[in-house]
Amino acid sequence: MEEILSVQGLGKAYPGFALEDVCFSVAPGQIMGLIGRNGAGKTTTLKALLNFVHPDGGEIRFFGLPFRENELAIKGRIGFVSGGMDAYRKTRLHAITAATRPFYPAWDEGAYARYLQEFSLDERKTPDQLSAGMRVKYALALALSHHAELLILDEPTSGLDPVSRDQLLDVFLALSRAGVAILFSTHITSDLDACADGITYLQKGRVGYTGDLRAFAAQYAYAQLPEGPIAPALAGKLIGCKPAKRGYTALVSAADAPLPGLSAAPATLEQIMIHLEKELDAR
Repeated sequence: MEEILSVQGLGKAYPGFALEDVCFSVAPGQIMGLIGRNGAGKTTTLKALLNFVHPDGGEIRFFGLPFRENELAIKGRIGFVSGGMDAYRKTRLHAITAATRPFYPAWDEGAYARYLQEFSLDERKTPDQLSAGMRVKYALALALSHHAELLILDEPTSGLDPVSRDQLLDVFLALSRAGVAILFSTHITSDLDACADGITYLQKGRVGYTGDLRAFAAQYAYAQLPEGPIAPALAGKLIGCKPAKRGYTALVSAADAPLPGLSAAPATLEQIMIHLEKELDAR
């Protein structure tokens, strides 16, 4: 099956930071999480994909087409949604829609009406009159009304309450089942545990891992250790050991989880990220 998005060797340099040799792909219907701590390069990656910033190198293909030579046609087939929606905060939604509609030859007024109803959106309101979750739903309605085949989401659930986040994840899962691919940047890793198929994990501008989320998580176990000295043989097996309220926590290789004196359980994505970053900082 042809990849909807393929990124090879993407690079972008700034003073004090560089995105280097970023490679990953997104398949039809896949939800790919883009994760990393602040400053790891997530937003730079998304902006480079859409030519909001100009990459220094690499190849970006959407739907098998090189982006640079087909930018206009490609942008007609994708949708971009961020959590903020800070532009036109005082403009009524129907006016924003009227300004957006002409940019998309495939705009479907019937689909737009359905999404307004599904998301309980009132076009007479302004973005300032909507909750953060409803603003994201409106941005999704715009993206989906031209039948976007790929959604690129930059922190769409940031600042939302748990119920609103869960409702949006339900929307993402339904879209994925319908064949829409989603590239989903977030700090809320529990959202990815709930809905993502794969992850691309950026560490200091480089890809630390890209691939299946479950396979990534299965490499590690989450260990809790009691207070007191840690045996040298055990200490060498610990990844990102850090103090906890009682004792210590760390990651261990899943193969090492049965070690004597070690209480270990399956690790969440958040636990893995915290301890891998702790280990990275210690190098």
